[in-house]
Amino acid sequence: MILAIAGSGIGSAVAAPQESQNESVLVLVDHAKVVRLPEKAQTVIVGNPAIADVSVQRNGVMVVTGKSFGVTNLIALDGTGTLLAESLVRVGAASDAVLTVQRGMERESYSCTPTCQPSAQLGDGQKYFGEVGAQATSRNSQATGAGASK
Repeated sequence: MILAIAGSGIGSAVAAPQESQNESVLVLVDHAKVVRLPEKAQTVIVGNPAIADVSVQRNGVMVVTGKSFGVTNLIALDGTGTLLAESLVRVGAASDAVLTVQRGMERESYSCTPTCQPSAQLGDGQKYFGEVGAQATSRNSQATGAGASK
C-alpha cells in the first residue's frame, strides 16, 4: 500500500540517505514536478503538507506540488518501514512574470504574461487577496457548472 501525504515540484530524484542526507528539491508555488521514487518504496511522507503535496502514480513515479513558501522534508519507506530516502523540499516563488505593487503595508500581485492581470499570491494584502480569490473561485464554479441555476 502506498500512502501519499502532502507539494509545486521536486527535483529529479529523491536522494538515498547514505548518499546525501541534505539533498534538496526545489519547487515553485503552484507548480508540479515529476520525481522517481526509490525502488520498493511503499510509503511516502511529507513533513508539512501545507508546504508541499505529493501524489503517487504508477511505476514508481510521484508528482510533487508546491503549496506555499517554505521548507519541509520528504521521506520514502519500504514495506517494512525501512528508510529508503529522505530529501528536503524547498518551495519558492515564481518571480519572473509577477509584478508586485507595494502600497504602504499592503501588497498586490499581478501576473504579467504579457498583459498584467490581478493574481493573488501568498503575502498579498488580505483585502486584495480575498477579492481576487473570490472572483477566481466564482469564475471556476461557473465554468464547472456548480454556479449554474437549476
